[in-house]
Amino acid sequence: MMQNKINKKRGFTQLVDFGDAISSRTEGASPKFTTGFTLVEMLVAISIFSVSILGLMSVLASGIAGANFAKQKVTATYLAQEGIEYLRNKRDNYMLFPNNNKSFSDFKSELLPKCVSGGEGCGFDPYLDPLSSPLFPCGTDASNCKLYINSDQGYDPYFSGISSGFTRKIWADGTGLGTDEVKIFSEVSWGSGAHRVIFSENMFDWY
Repeated sequence: MMQNKINKKRGFTQLVDFGDAISSRTEGASPKFTTGFTLVEMLVAISIFSVSILGLMSVLASGIAGANFAKQKVTATYLAQEGIEYLRNKRDNYMLFPNNNKSFSDFKSELLPKCVSGGEGCGFDPYLDPLSSPLFPCGTDASNCKLYINSDQGYDPYFSGISSGFTRKIWADGTGLGTDEVKIFSEVSWGSGAHRVIFSENMFDWY
């Protein structure tokens, strides 16, 4: 009998009757086996996840808006530079073809006083010969100088194309300058005039 008692106490690990544990769980004796996520915990987890998604969407929207603005600004920069190049080409044509009875003074006369600083400004057709195509006033609402995308993916002032959202106007200023100099400006605006790019250059009678 003594030997049997010693054998029963010799082990170090107490054996568990799993049958009793299962029956106890069904009777509610052990809450650890029956509890899960509560409704409050689920709501908190969903709220945290939603806030994270909203933050990510906000960052993505800001990135897309920034990329779109950069694209528009680059396009406006090229269009404004084209305005300067067009006037430079017009001046050079006036001076290099004297048989047409054109000169630097004629170039200035075409700009002043029709296209002056603070006025309506003027537009032009980049697809026509600068020597023969006249400048035209933009109008009080600059509607004549709005640019449209044509079938060749170019920009021109004709209503037959798709509106590009850009408006370009050029003007000149001869205040305080000699007879052989004029300062020209080329401005491109978009976003209902909220954004704009302006280039300027002094042109001289180099002939």
